[in-house]
Amino acid sequence: MAASDGGNRVLAVSVRAAVFLAVWAILAGMNTADLPAAAGVVVAAVWASLRLMPPGTLHVSPAGIVRLAVRFPLAALVAGIDVARRALAPRLSLRPGCVTCLSHQPPGPAREAFLMFASLSPGTLPCDASNDQKLLVHCVDVNQPIAAQMARDEARFMRALRDG
Repeated sequence: MAASDGGNRVLAVSVRAAVFLAVWAILAGMNTADLPAAAGVVVAAVWASLRLMPPGTLHVSPAGIVRLAVRFPLAALVAGIDVARRALAPRLSLRPGCVTCLSHQPPGPAREAFLMFASLSPGTLPCDASNDQKLLVHCVDVNQPIAAQMARDEARFMRALRDG
């Protein structure tokens, strides 16, 4: 292992530990009596994250993540209102079904991360990504431009991973 590889690993462990500790603090607070439990959870979470996604697998852009984080709540709210409107308004019929969308990402951690992100949006749910380029997405209305929206979301997400 080269010296820079060790430095990258130390940086990855440090950043992940800081993120997991921040999540702990947000969820449980920072009570000194809980620090041994927090330390154990952080160590276990860092170990698991290193096993599941080794350093160097994804290159995250902090600015890109901020752009996604700012855009996502509004997009999710608009999608949620649309789904609720369709479900509650008798004159708007739901046309649930699956749409095939093209992915520009090969199977791997980046694509899996995007699919998890895409599953958070109301009204759409990626349900099959076994094909190299095709994704099967369940949606509440197959007449909506689901494939185009997935392509735009995938491009935004991948920019957030690569603009670092």
